[in-house]
This record gives sequence, C-alpha cells and structure tokens, in this order.
Amino acid sequence: MKTPIPISILELAIITQDSNASETMRKTKELAQLADGLGYKRFWLAEHHNMAHVASTATVVLIGYIASQTQHIRVGSGGIMLPNHSPLIIAEQFGTLGLLFPNRIDLGLGRAPGTDSLTAQAIRTDFFEESQRFPKNVKALQDYFSEGNATAKVRAFPAEGTNVPIWILGSSMDSATLAAAYGLPYAFAGHFAPKQMLQAFEFYRENFKPSAYLDQPKTMACVNVIAADTDSEAEVLSTSLYQMFLNLVQNNRKPLQPPVVSLTELMNDMSEEARFHVNQMTAGSFIGSKETLMKELKEFVKYSKVDELMITSPIFNHQDKFKSLKITKEVVDAITEAVLI
Repeated sequence: MKTPIPISILELAIITQDSNASETMRKTKELAQLADGLGYKRFWLAEHHNMAHVASTATVVLIGYIASQTQHIRVGSGGIMLPNHSPLIIAEQFGTLGLLFPNRIDLGLGRAPGTDSLTAQAIRTDFFEESQRFPKNVKALQDYFSEGNATAKVRAFPAEGTNVPIWILGSSMDSATLAAAYGLPYAFAGHFAPKQMLQAFEFYRENFKPSAYLDQPKTMACVNVIAADTDSEAEVLSTSLYQMFLNLVQNNRKPLQPPVVSLTELMNDMSEEARFHVNQMTAGSFIGSKETLMKELKEFVKYSKVDELMITSPIFNHQDKFKSLKITKEVVDAITEAVLI
C-alpha cells in the first residue's frame, strides 16, 4: 500500500490585528493540537527578533510548551538561527528537550539573524563573524550531541547521545552545499524565497555525501498553502498573506491584516516595484479549493521530488485556518509516493 508524503506545519506565531502575544500563543497551541490529531508529522516554530507582531522570539521556550501540550507530533525549530547562539547552549537546550520529549524534537538550523542588522548586533556584536563560522558551528553542535564527546574538556550535559535530528534550512545554494557536504536533511524556505528552490534541491541531491546521520538525500519544501471550500474564498483569505509580504517589502510593521475583498485590486494598488517583490516572494504559494490543491500540489511534489512537504498558512481568522489545515491534510494524504516514480 502506498503511503502519503509526510506533511508538516511551520507556524510563525504571527499576531493578528487587534490580538496580542498571549492570545497568539494560545492559538498556536490549539493549532498544534489540531495538527497532532490530524496526523501532521512536524510542527516547527521560527526564531525572529524585534518584530512586535511575531510571538516566537523565545523559540526554545515555545517549542517546549507546544511539545508538552501535544502527544505524537514532532516539534522543532524552523529554525534556530545558529549565529545568534553558542552551539554549546543550543546543544544543552535541545538535549534537554530531547530527554523530556523522546523522539519528538527536531533542530532546524539557519544562518540568517532572523531580524534586522541593528538587532543582530544587539544579540551579539560578532554576529557577522559567527555567520561565517556557521559550518564549523554546525559541526561543533554535532560533536556536543555525540556520545564520543564524553572525553572532551567541554561537554554539553545532558545532550550527549540524545540524537536530536539536525536539519539545515536555507533559501540559497549555500545552504544546499552545506547540507550535502555534511550529509544532513535539507529544508528550503519556499514560502518566502522560492526562486532557487528547485536548483538547490537538484544540487543537494547530486552532491550529497552519506553520513552517520543520513544514508541518502532527504528534502523538505516549505510553501504557503491556503485552502477553503472554493477557489474564490481561498483567494480572499490569501489577501492577508499578500498584505503581509507587502508590509515586509515596505518595512511597515503591522500585525497580520484581515482579508480584503479583491486580490486583484490589492495587487493593482501596489507600486510596480512592490508588486514585483511581492510576486517573487509569493511564487511558492498554493491557494484554492480541495480540487485545485489536489492538482497543483500533486504536480509540485512530482516535479520538485521532495520527500516531505511543510506548509505555512498565514490566515487571519482562527477557524478559517483550522479548516484550511484540515483540507490540506486531506489533499496531501491523497498524494502518494506514486507521483515520485
């Protein structure tokens, strides 16, 4: 019997207009519990800083909370921005999570700061230097997790031997190169930077070197998915996503906005430059009814050859988001590994 391609969720914990961080964390918990019950494989949270409308700044704390409120779903980072942190501290934190929630914790690692340059400097004054040491720090993190580190002078208790899986995250060829060289699973941020996604996956597969962690390439694409009963309803819901990227392009720090009636009018009201950037950032988006998504996601999985699919769904209304996640799970469950043949 064919098995469905695994599907997971990246939750950015974005605060909606007229809401707050406390309510957003409660909603995030409810989304994770729904995903757990529906059979989603992973629920990842992302590290961001100095963003008043993102509630996942203390990412490790939120991961622990979500893991404690769910039963089976893997909970992790999408990702931890390693240049912001000491590899030793990350090993201690995720080693602890790995012991508290055995076989349920993932550690996705990114190189970017997850914020603006001024805040990156506030996090650590040597951020640029640390970002250049990213490959060495990934290796240091692996060493801290290994049982072989028991004889080292610096040890990460209680991380040794916890075997928390490490993923390399990225949106460029650099991340693909590192993931292939280190023999680690690779996740691409197609939900905001899809331009090089297929090229990066191809390079990763062709240059992958088997390791003690992985014997063959393993890829995951993160894309935007907004599902509803009809294509027109999904399009209306998607206007919150488009407004979010427009605000990002314009450096206009607003909470997630309610949908507007017409996506066409929203796009037409943008400047030519803003529309160009928004279209680039949203190119990895799948919006529509169950029937539409069935066709488009099946085609995407087939030509991208991804092993796993991760979705993010910036939808304003909580119940609409619930419904979207349910429809999406039904769609992906129907897309079997046969499309990869």
